[in-house]
Amino acid sequence: MNPDDRLPLPEPRVTPVLDRAFRPAVLASHAYRRLAATRPGRQPLRLALEQADGSIFHFDTEVAPDMPGTTRYVERYLKFLLWSRGGFRLYVDGPATISTALAAHYAQTPTGRFDSHIVGERIYDHAIEIVATRSLPAARATTTPLGRHLNGCRIGFDLGGSDRKVAAVIDGRVVFSEETVWDPYPQPDPQYHYDGIMDSLRRAAAHLPRVEAIGGSAAGVYVNNRVKVASLFRGVPADVFERRVRNIFLDVRREWKDVPFEVVNDGEVTALAGSLALGDNAVLGIALGTSTAGGYVTPEGNITSWLNELAFVPVDYQPHAAVDEWSGDGGCGVQYFSQQAVGRLLAPAGITVDAALPLPQKLKHLQALMDAGDPRAHAVYRTLGVYLGYGLAHFADFYDFRHVLVLGRVTSGPGGDVMVAAAKDVLATEFPALAERARLHMPDEKDKRHGQAVAAASLPALS
Repeated sequence: MNPDDRLPLPEPRVTPVLDRAFRPAVLASHAYRRLAATRPGRQPLRLALEQADGSIFHFDTEVAPDMPGTTRYVERYLKFLLWSRGGFRLYVDGPATISTALAAHYAQTPTGRFDSHIVGERIYDHAIEIVATRSLPAARATTTPLGRHLNGCRIGFDLGGSDRKVAAVIDGRVVFSEETVWDPYPQPDPQYHYDGIMDSLRRAAAHLPRVEAIGGSAAGVYVNNRVKVASLFRGVPADVFERRVRNIFLDVRREWKDVPFEVVNDGEVTALAGSLALGDNAVLGIALGTSTAGGYVTPEGNITSWLNELAFVPVDYQPHAAVDEWSGDGGCGVQYFSQQAVGRLLAPAGITVDAALPLPQKLKHLQALMDAGDPRAHAVYRTLGVYLGYGLAHFADFYDFRHVLVLGRVTSGPGGDVMVAAAKDVLATEFPALAERARLHMPDEKDKRHGQAVAAASLPALS
């Protein structure tokens, strides 16, 4: 994409105090569409995104090919679709310049190649393919129920980047739960991961008369309990990943005598936990942990084949937005909704910590300052909340939700309340219609810490 091809970047009416250069994706997208609608040469742009199982999703927007910002608008729009919906083949019914620019982006630029490799090749076994056409294939997709099985003696676990959580559940009643600190990201030997998972499961099993089912959640993409892509194993060499990580959960299941066993993306379980707690559907879940997890329960109470990898969706369009260390792209969700965001905002807030300190320790330091009423900590959480408010408004252009469940280690303590209050302020100020129809929720401290593992326990149906 042309670096001079700039979108309009409206200044937000609610400014994040520690990041005055922030330019929300939602405001830029809406501004572009308003301007494009006034151009005499505007054209419809129809897209169809295909997954490996044949699912196809349709999207429609409008572009003005001669207007500055057009290719940038389309590329950012499509990046959101790739990481939220998923797919490898994109059918484009629109100006030929759009198809040509997109094909060049995914073949030639570092960020485009990253998306093509991870979303296309690693998840769907095909590099991203751009197909210019005047006839889109028909839309088709399925949704399926998720979890909600609470009968019997179950274990649920959640594998995060700084801790792993586990719960023992008997007929829906939690009889044991705990979290254990670990450091999976840099570990090159997957035996570290395997031993940690088995340790947590054994500790939970000690509180059950028997183990009849095990459910788990973790960041990444899992198909039939096989690991496709997962940040937990990013330190494992590619050849070792294929030999020992791809089927690691099948190996764990075998050790537990092949009881019903399900592992899914942690964002899906976040949304499931919200649906269970609220007794309602149309739930978007977002967990602010070491990274960012997202999940979605449809208005009918089902899950989809969507990726919901909100760590990689673009939410800040300013040219010098914070860069994700893995993808190399700027303005992606992980730098705004996670411990990485906390680490990035400490210095602007005037909070000095050892740069070598791990992110969980930086977060603990911030939380201690917040508990003590330090205004610098308040500024960090207020900034995170403004990010969240504009992020949710952007998500609302792609998800139909009535409820948003916000959880994760970053939200623990009084800082979480400051975040949610700031997000509500953004919605009330800039997006009153969304503020009226959508409700933000935070679970209590116990559910924040262990609700994910409990919801995960409900994933498998008993034989």
